[in-house]
Amino acid sequence: MNSKQLLYSVLFLFLLSSCNTYKYVPEGDLLYTGGSVKVQDSLVSKKQRKALQSEMEDMLRPLPNKTFLGLRPKLFFYNLVSETKKDKGFKHWVKYKLGEPPVLYSKVDLDYNEDILRNYSENNGYFKTKVESDSTRRGRKASAEYSVEPRKQYRIKSVTFPDDSTAIAKQINRISRRSLLKPNRPYNLEIIKLERQRIDTRLKEKGFFYFSEDDLLIQVDSTVGKSEVDLIVKIKEQTLDKSLEQYRINNIIVYPNYSINDTIFNTEKNAIKHNDLTIIDEENIFDPRVFDRTLYFKKDDLYNRTDHNLSLNRLVNLGTFKFVKNTFKIADTTGNYLDAYYYLTPLPKKSIRLEVLGKTNSANYSGTELNVNWSNRNTFKGAELLSVSVFGGLEVQVSGQNNGFNVYRLGGETSLIWPRFIAPIKLNSASGFVPRTKASLGYEFQQRDKLYSLNTFKGSFGYIWKENIRKEHELKVSEITYVSPMHVTSLYQSQIDENEALGKVIEKQLIFGPTYSYTYTNTMQKRKKNTMYFKGDLELAGTIAGLVTGADANKEAPKEILDVPFSQFVKLQAEFRFYHKLGKNSEIASRVIAGGAFAYGNSTTIPFIKQFFIGGTNSIRAFRARSIGPGSFIPEATGGFLPDQSGDVKLEFSTEYRAKIYSVVNGAVFLDAGNIWSLEDGVDNGTGNRKFSKKFFDEIAVGAGVGLRFDLSILVLRTDFAVPLRLPYGALSDRWVLDNINLKSGVFNLAIGYPF
Repeated sequence: MNSKQLLYSVLFLFLLSSCNTYKYVPEGDLLYTGGSVKVQDSLVSKKQRKALQSEMEDMLRPLPNKTFLGLRPKLFFYNLVSETKKDKGFKHWVKYKLGEPPVLYSKVDLDYNEDILRNYSENNGYFKTKVESDSTRRGRKASAEYSVEPRKQYRIKSVTFPDDSTAIAKQINRISRRSLLKPNRPYNLEIIKLERQRIDTRLKEKGFFYFSEDDLLIQVDSTVGKSEVDLIVKIKEQTLDKSLEQYRINNIIVYPNYSINDTIFNTEKNAIKHNDLTIIDEENIFDPRVFDRTLYFKKDDLYNRTDHNLSLNRLVNLGTFKFVKNTFKIADTTGNYLDAYYYLTPLPKKSIRLEVLGKTNSANYSGTELNVNWSNRNTFKGAELLSVSVFGGLEVQVSGQNNGFNVYRLGGETSLIWPRFIAPIKLNSASGFVPRTKASLGYEFQQRDKLYSLNTFKGSFGYIWKENIRKEHELKVSEITYVSPMHVTSLYQSQIDENEALGKVIEKQLIFGPTYSYTYTNTMQKRKKNTMYFKGDLELAGTIAGLVTGADANKEAPKEILDVPFSQFVKLQAEFRFYHKLGKNSEIASRVIAGGAFAYGNSTTIPFIKQFFIGGTNSIRAFRARSIGPGSFIPEATGGFLPDQSGDVKLEFSTEYRAKIYSVVNGAVFLDAGNIWSLEDGVDNGTGNRKFSKKFFDEIAVGAGVGLRFDLSILVLRTDFAVPLRLPYGALSDRWVLDNINLKSGVFNLAIGYPF
């Protein structure tokens, strides 16, 4: 069956579905096709009417059957198979997973929807709104229409807060300047509710532990003027006395080995006293200092919700406990005091995990990997995490000029993470995230079939900490990488004779020095229209060693450590992403990457593994992975494979429009542009300029394409097809190929996850 026959078959099935729409619609009933709202032209502006209409239509119930191109495919699948009593199996999956039952007009309650629309209008200040409904029948289908006639929107004239001499009234007055209720703003019930929550939240910061937003009353007086209201904030008369009192912390008791079946007795004889803490740990599983570093509350502190939540977050963030429970009780002492109790249920101390992964990488290779991970979550009684992992994998390039040059990987890593800063001076983190010190050692053997093999040894020591959920820092005080080649084939050696740059890949490399990374993101805030992601990386290699040895590779032979020249360079890279929501199921996502690396002292070039690459499934998708650049260099396959092109400078830009098409299927239209350049001079046998210069814009590669993304919950399977719009090489007048776009020169990309 060719593509045209397949298209005709799909269209036939959908047409068949439309003919069979009423199979499960009972006689005398109708298929409900949806409701619409029309806001009548009254005292409301056109902009307000449009906003009201959009919000109200989303409130109508029930929702009709989903449509696609005017058809109802889910209804088709429901009608396709007969009724089944089983709650699993293929027929059940087709009927109730792919399909959905018909929505009947008999289930539509016009009066209920009228009340919903009327309440929504009045909750937004449109008092005395008039709502009417009607229905329209077309054959065996029916729809509902609602007419809404709102009055002029009421606005706030004044807001009054409690003014008596009680402690709680004084606190409410102090925080009133940040009130959400402002004169001349529209009346809005949701804003009133948010104001109650705001006051409650602020009072919790001032020790009012038992106070609740339900203890607040905001009265509305609509008799004060034409289309205006006065708001009076009051504390309810029936509010309990303890809700009006401020509380301080008394005893802090921690049960670090608590089980849900445990019964709590007075266990003073088994208690461990540590500063302000009482630890009930009969088996001596944890060092008490863990909790002293993790909990924010100290004896006699005024209770506040921030320290309450930060303490819980840090306990969870330790990664040692399965359950974390916290309660406060009024202390048996004079004054207003609370005893804080923490009940912690540990995870199993040791565990082993087997993972089978499907993966893609920036070199356009796809493959699988097997990981075996063993971990100990409380290695030295201080919630330290010791991890040992071994892995093995195979990566292949399904399409492209490196097809057949498979990559085999085998290795392991051991890491130890302390839930605190380990440093010569005392360092503290005042966030809800536990700071971590990490030391790691690793080894990887990589064999590129028919070319060469590499042994890579890595070690690092550094710190990871978060200021908050948006900002994260990672500082590696030292990261050491040693790369040693072996089994270089005659095929690859012959290519080195023709292109000396290929020899950089198999040179022995010794890289050490600090690295720093900063990440900021607010993409977790799903309700924001605009969100962003930024990551900046800085790497300094061989700086101190270069100063001590006085290394200068331009004047003398490079200095060596253990018979291997050490690398000396500075590398900086920044990545910025911006996401703009256009609607519920559509957005524009954009990314800019800029980076540069400069070799000095003991090095004249950047080590190959630290250089920049561009092109591929997560980069410029119209070009094969790592096939662009540097500059206007023309890539050519040598010996049957396409060497990775690398550079010292990188500029890359991508933007794409993403929208939901149907169910789990999402579509995208994208544009990618960028290139890499070398900082060295050189034209390679007339094949193009490699060096970064002020004419860099003439060497930008541009590609565009379309894609489908299948959101399968456990993963996102991405398919992109892109074609070059501009080549970075060749004569300047011939680089734009808009007049000669050839789909046969396009690149198909299969990957897991979004490109950014």
